[in-house]
Amino acid sequence: MLRSLASALRLPRRWRPLETRGCASSPADADREIQVCALKGIDQGITEILMNRPGARNALGNVFVSQLLEALAQLREDRQVRVLIFRSGVKGVFCAGADLKEREQMSEAEVGVFVQRLRGLMNEIASSAVMGLIETTRGLLPGAGGTQRLPRCLGVALAKELIFTGRRLSGAQAQALGLVNHAVAQNEEGNAAYHRALALAQEILPQAPIAVRLGKLAIDRGIEVDIASGMAIEGICYAQNIPTRDRLEGMAAFREKRTPRFVGE
Repeated sequence: MLRSLASALRLPRRWRPLETRGCASSPADADREIQVCALKGIDQGITEILMNRPGARNALGNVFVSQLLEALAQLREDRQVRVLIFRSGVKGVFCAGADLKEREQMSEAEVGVFVQRLRGLMNEIASSAVMGLIETTRGLLPGAGGTQRLPRCLGVALAKELIFTGRRLSGAQAQALGLVNHAVAQNEEGNAAYHRALALAQEILPQAPIAVRLGKLAIDRGIEVDIASGMAIEGICYAQNIPTRDRLEGMAAFREKRTPRFVGE
């Protein structure tokens, strides 16, 4: 059992660069519903996914979901990405949820297939083991799987109350419940939450990238099992960190009282 578990938890060893890096620069790119922008300078290593579907308030339609899955597949294998920020390019909205107008035109079979894709998208976002992940701006990224994720976050009783009533929460209410980590007062530009997310990304950025990935993996997998199995998962993840140059660099930097220079190897 532990052997199969170790295989499932092993991080990819081969990497290939993202095909297109940087912000959209052509009219064709600017029209895409999902755009990828790699930040430069002191923020190099932070990548943004810009959701840009103003006509539908960033609702989760077929094209939107396909482009987001494509972007995530490339980013998952891009060694230069250390932190990922989701942000909205549509003023006043983050993501409106399912595109019900589009879904109304689908057959029952098509609805089933699309919801399964949407569930896969949420799993891809939640379980990505190769980057730190921040969901930001004016809300969460809603989608399939809420009946399973919400009870794990808030407990069964409160999750049922929120799901059965369809209640909307303010940012402050969501933070009070532990549904989001931070709630910030809006600024004149309307991007206060983005700046808070960027500041958090900047805190994550200098940390050892392999340790961040493995820590995320250990938490995500371990929370689903009993404590003994969780400890085994942690051990498997840590074993992957032992032979890395970054671990040795971290120890040397601590000994020499200097800032470590992690390379992700």
